[in-house]
Parts: sequence; structure tokens; C-alpha cells
Amino acid sequence: MPGRGRRPIPRTPPGLQRTTAPGGRIPPDLVHRDPSAAAPARAPARPRGDRVHAPLRQPPRHRPAAAWQTWEHRVREALRTGTGDDALLRALAHTVATHPRMRDTVETYLTTAPAELDFTGFDDEADYQAYVDAYVLPAFMLIATLVAPEDDDGAFRAACRTFIDGSQRLDFVNDLAEDVREGRTGVPAQTLNRFSLTPENLTSPHHTDNIRQLVIHELTRARADLEHAAQLPTLAPKPFRPLLSALIEIELLTADAALQRGAALLQGEASPPPAGALRVLLNALRAKRTSRHP
Repeated sequence: MPGRGRRPIPRTPPGLQRTTAPGGRIPPDLVHRDPSAAAPARAPARPRGDRVHAPLRQPPRHRPAAAWQTWEHRVREALRTGTGDDALLRALAHTVATHPRMRDTVETYLTTAPAELDFTGFDDEADYQAYVDAYVLPAFMLIATLVAPEDDDGAFRAACRTFIDGSQRLDFVNDLAEDVREGRTGVPAQTLNRFSLTPENLTSPHHTDNIRQLVIHELTRARADLEHAAQLPTLAPKPFRPLLSALIEIELLTADAALQRGAALLQGEASPPPAGALRVLLNALRAKRTSRHP
């Protein structure tokens, strides 16, 4: 069943979290000046062991079902009344009022989010792809809808689907150490079996070469999707193109860093090299300023 995976985007979406300056914030010049459009991107990032969540991205797996139902009710009430009982809900209500098309995006995500309570992993690639369609993409669209063209004919959403497929696959591989400690992974069981691996033997020193081959296989697929998503910025309104370009480039840097770590991902995740990430952000800032003052 779609949504059986553990975290579609239980934090700032894969990639967007990595596209941050020191202190965990997206450089403000990369965000369009419309305050309501920038609001979701302003959620402060935290280390990945202490994930950050905007109002709708509170991770259900860390919350009892009853607590999630209470939170969902508060969100829906904020949508109904146009206000909320805390600052985040009020920001959400304001964003939806300013960008009415966000309402459908939020409603879709609220419908899919409870699936996070039922993690059993993925049986095969088809299971993972169904998860991306039913859960990961709706979560990413919480951000992407705010930078989408008003007259999207489906091309922008399709490019988002390509990007988030690669980004989520990268995230699952990069999170192997954390996932293995929990006795499960975001890599489909069929894929693990192809490399003679199981969640239980991933930590065995006798399977290092198999793990390295698994990492290469998954990251090659992830990188191909991320490269194919290069058209995404060209489909967005001009003010948002530098941000989206930086998002993709940071993910590619992270994929390269993860590939270099190989089986050592079982000891900890990879991060994009600081110098490379800074270069990407500076280039994006220059592009943003150039587009503003041609």
C-alpha cells in the first residue's frame, strides 16, 4: 500500500534542508519578497537527528495516532477559520489566504500524512514508486506550490516528481546508518536481496562490498533523476529559479559525497562539502540579484 515508507519528507524536504546558510536558514535573497510565499522556507533547520517540521510536517511516526488526529484537527480548523492557536498555524492560514491554490495542496497532504504511522518498509521498487506518488510528492508540493507558475499545465509538477524521486532515494541511502539502528531501511527489500543483503546483515563486516555496490546502484538512480530535474527551475517564475537551481545542485553534491563514503554510510551520513555548497549559494545569490537588476 502506498505510504508504507517511514518518512516522505518528515522535515524540510530533502535538499531544501541542505540548501541553507549557517544557522539553518535559506539565504533571504534567494526567497521571493512575498512574505507569505517565503514562510514555509523560513522554518529553522536543525540537525537531522532533531528534525524540524512546519505545521503540516510534524512527523506522525513520532506521535501517537491520537496526537496526530488532534494536530490534524487544529490544522483543519485553522484552514476553516483563517486563524490558529499558535504562530505556525496562523502563518499557514495566512499563506493559504494569500495563495488560495495552497488549500488543495494542504488538504491532499493531510489526507496522506497518517500513512506515516504505519511503516513496514518497501517490498519492491513499485512499492517505493507508489509511495512517492501518494505521499512524498504531496509533501514536497507544500513548498513547490508556492514557487509554481500560476498556469502550470502539469510540466512543473512532473518535474517536481522527478526531482523528489531522486532526492528521496538519496535521502534513504544517506540515512542508512540511522535506519539500520531502527532495524529497517527505505531501500526496497527486493533491491537489498539483489545484493544479498537484509536489514539485519547490513552491519556485518562480511558484506562491505555488497553494501558498496548497493550504494552505487541506488545513488546512480538518484543522481539520474536529479540531473533530469534540471529543467525544473526553467519552469518556475523567474524570481524562484536561483533557489530551485541551488536546490538541485546541493542534492548532486550530496549524492557525490554519499557515493564517496560508500559502505561507510553505515557509520554516518554524508553532507555536501561546505566549500562547494557555499559556492552554489553564492552563485544563486548572484543570479538572483542579476535577474532583479539586469
